[in-house]
Amino acid sequence: MKKVYEPLFTPWKIGNVEIKNRIVLCPMGGTSLFGWMERHHLDKDACDFVMDLAKNNVGLIIPGIAPIRNIMGGQWLYKSKGTFKKLKTFMEEFHKTGAKLFVQLTAGFGRSFSIPNSMVPILKSKFLTTLIKPIINLPRLCASPSKLPSRWYEKYQCREITQKEIKDMIKAFALTAKLCKEAGVDGVEVHAVHEGYLLDQFTLKYTNQRTDEYGGSFENRYRFPVEIVKAIKEECGQDYPVSLRYSAISKTIGFGEGALPGEDYKEVGRDMKESEKAAKYLQDAGYDMLNTDNGTYDAWYWAHPPMYMPKNCNLEDVSHIKKFVDIPVVCAGKMEPDVAAKAIKENKIDAMGVARQFLTDSHWVTKLMEDRLEDIQPCIYCHNACFTMAHYNGVANDQPISDSKHMARCALNPMTMDGGKFDIKPAKKHKTIAIIGGGIGGMEVARIATIRGHKAVIYEKSDKLGGVFIPASNMPFKENDRKLLDWYKRQIEKLNIEVHLNTEITDVSKLNADEIVVATGATARKLNIKGTDKIIDAVDYLNNKNVGENVVIIGGGLTGCEIAYELSLQGKKPVIVETKNDLMAVSGLCLANSSYLRDYFKHNKTPVYLESFVQEVENGKVTIISKDGTTTKVKADTVISAIGYNPAPIVKGNKHIHIVGDALKVGNLRTVVWRAWEVAEKI
Repeated sequence: MKKVYEPLFTPWKIGNVEIKNRIVLCPMGGTSLFGWMERHHLDKDACDFVMDLAKNNVGLIIPGIAPIRNIMGGQWLYKSKGTFKKLKTFMEEFHKTGAKLFVQLTAGFGRSFSIPNSMVPILKSKFLTTLIKPIINLPRLCASPSKLPSRWYEKYQCREITQKEIKDMIKAFALTAKLCKEAGVDGVEVHAVHEGYLLDQFTLKYTNQRTDEYGGSFENRYRFPVEIVKAIKEECGQDYPVSLRYSAISKTIGFGEGALPGEDYKEVGRDMKESEKAAKYLQDAGYDMLNTDNGTYDAWYWAHPPMYMPKNCNLEDVSHIKKFVDIPVVCAGKMEPDVAAKAIKENKIDAMGVARQFLTDSHWVTKLMEDRLEDIQPCIYCHNACFTMAHYNGVANDQPISDSKHMARCALNPMTMDGGKFDIKPAKKHKTIAIIGGGIGGMEVARIATIRGHKAVIYEKSDKLGGVFIPASNMPFKENDRKLLDWYKRQIEKLNIEVHLNTEITDVSKLNADEIVVATGATARKLNIKGTDKIIDAVDYLNNKNVGENVVIIGGGLTGCEIAYELSLQGKKPVIVETKNDLMAVSGLCLANSSYLRDYFKHNKTPVYLESFVQEVENGKVTIISKDGTTTKVKADTVISAIGYNPAPIVKGNKHIHIVGDALKVGNLRTVVWRAWEVAEKI
């Protein structure tokens, strides 16, 4: 192991519990040991995931939130005694690894509960809302400190939570924590004065307008989390560690609007001055650790940083908070191991919090220790599988139900939390597989097929592997995309996969192969308007074609918005034209990612024409027609079309010809990778 990383592998203590190193798995929704949208049980997928990390040198493991009441059905977790008996058996095996485990208990979501779009018609009907209460009690799940608009369906007013409900939850925290202690769990974490969840909503002025003992003054606003830790300590003893998930600063301008890095704004939530006081106040109440980052659901990109956010984005604020407490402080948020190690050595933080990188590569800590950094498959911060909670104008959480039930999966690693569906098994009969196209889909089929024992041969018409992902990764904020490409190329080399570059296949019948995989990608859609010859495709721009100062982007999907974002960073003047009523109005695109770009365009006053289309492109200008028929002419040195792609397979699929990636259906990296695995595992 390189010397620079050594501070990460020193012991530390939370209360009287010693942790062997300073790498912490931060909790992620979907990795709860007690299941997610089901009745409480000891979840096998989560247990397997956690055990794998423990065996691979993670010091402290905090699985995903465990609601003190079932989301579906509403049963109290502390009444599921059988689950804790099974947990005790699991913990006995877990502790043989030398790792420690805290269970994170949550009071709930309040206005942040991600209301599925399919539930909106039910919310509009008092009869239907009442009818489904025994299954899913939306008014209870969304209950907030005060009457507040939902983050996901703004027209819905979340009701005010009652004092009896507060007292019941405090009791449930204490009783559940006691069961955790009796099961051998090393500590619990209270979720959360963090990210704008229910407890955080109580502490923040803009979401707490109560006039009783839980609202108004600083002490009243923080009363709920204080009473929780005191109840836990009374039930479990003062020595039982209780961590708190904590946001140093809210980074919030208002409902549905966050503050970008470096933005000059007025904080409506917890500012640094209050946080200095709050951190010590919470410590003095009994909390033994602060598991810290920034943000709220209104500024979601701080807690779930997409690729656009800076590396180590929360470190400065978290290290400042550490000056005001005597308990350990963990920092999360795109943390880099070398930066974290240096901060630990300088006593700026106590440990490095990491979450989604573990979904992509659960063995990354072991690889770091063994100086095999090049073998670590990088997370690219896409949220395409782990957190696909999408929201845009007029739509609540536009997330597939299957994703709601099974979060914490990974776009790049289908085996993560998949229940064994994608486990790689040796092939019963070894075959030769010809793969046409060396993009991500083609390389992934080749990699998995080779691991299974097949002979894979890649035919790529260009002079390098990577396909359309090469130009797609060209933007400066896509550093991890480029690292992913490098990782794939190294895997192809290590597996000795045969590759033929500069080889275009037009007749598959001439290939000497048992099976053929077509991964030839897609072609850009073309506009049928006046001046089409003056338009360049998005891929042309991504391939470094020069553009002018004033650039009109036709298409406000993710690609168009990312191009506009990069142009703005360059100091150019982008204009976005989109036919829908919002930017990035697509299912499965995480709100943390899309809200960053929307907030960026709003803050930087980037012109956006929604419900509009380009009628004509002339030299130096573009004519835009809005929904109401208004015509606008804007300056345009360059016009870029980002209206999507059409699949371009060179042949139809059959029993022995398999289509993968965008050649089958245009999607995202998740659809490409998961389809590649499905094909490679069936052959």
